[in-house]
Amino acid sequence: MAGDTGMARKVALLLWAQTLGLAGAQTTQLLVDPPWKPAVLWDQVTLSCQGLGTAGATTWYQDGQHWWQEGPANFTVTASGTYTCDRPSTGLSPPMRVLNGPLSPEARLVLQVPAWELLEGDTVTLRCRCWRDMLVTEVRFYHEDKEVGRSLTGTKLSLSPLQLNHSGRYRCGGWVSSNMSAWMLSAPVTVTVHVAAGVSGAFLFLLLLVGIIVAWYQWHRLDARKHQERPPLDPLALPVEDPHMMYMELQRQPWEPSDTYDNLHQKL
Repeated sequence: MAGDTGMARKVALLLWAQTLGLAGAQTTQLLVDPPWKPAVLWDQVTLSCQGLGTAGATTWYQDGQHWWQEGPANFTVTASGTYTCDRPSTGLSPPMRVLNGPLSPEARLVLQVPAWELLEGDTVTLRCRCWRDMLVTEVRFYHEDKEVGRSLTGTKLSLSPLQLNHSGRYRCGGWVSSNMSAWMLSAPVTVTVHVAAGVSGAFLFLLLLVGIIVAWYQWHRLDARKHQERPPLDPLALPVEDPHMMYMELQRQPWEPSDTYDNLHQKL
């Protein structure tokens, strides 16, 4: 039974590993804090690389160029650019852009979206920001160049509940107050809404895993019970292993020509 338990454990671990594979765990991820993209340098942005392998084996790239070999798993960004990280076991991460104020025309007015995966049915907020959070008024939001919202003093657009048709390119525009007011338009950002069916699929696979383990356990319990209910074996019913010893025993016993094989066994 110990061997059967070990085999059941191996099957469970194998199926669990397949479940994690279906959930997409074996990829390198680049996380940003605060969790908004594109990130802006005046927010004191921290990038964190997550993947298999040791943290010291992280390789960083800036604007597609090799930048930091065997760097740390996370660091505070001090320069604008597009960053990616690489782990030996899980490969290259998706890119993350970090903008830097008036030095980048596209960073003077920025539309930010949450940096996590957006799922159908969620509540998502887009926010329109100016460099160093200068005042922006009469903000308008556009989806595929069509106006979808406006506010005299607000700078946020809420999408709730999130639907697949919310996917696409968004921009915001507004009056920026500085030495002299000017109308500005942000660079477009892409919103991608994912169907939440992947989570349900992984859950159903987990239920299948539990069912297999329970069935394996019950089958071995039934098999063990059958072995326990069998009657003990009669030594005289076992086949004779040494015919010569049987002949020697028969020489000491009286017997008749009419004796059968079973009668001879009874005399032994």
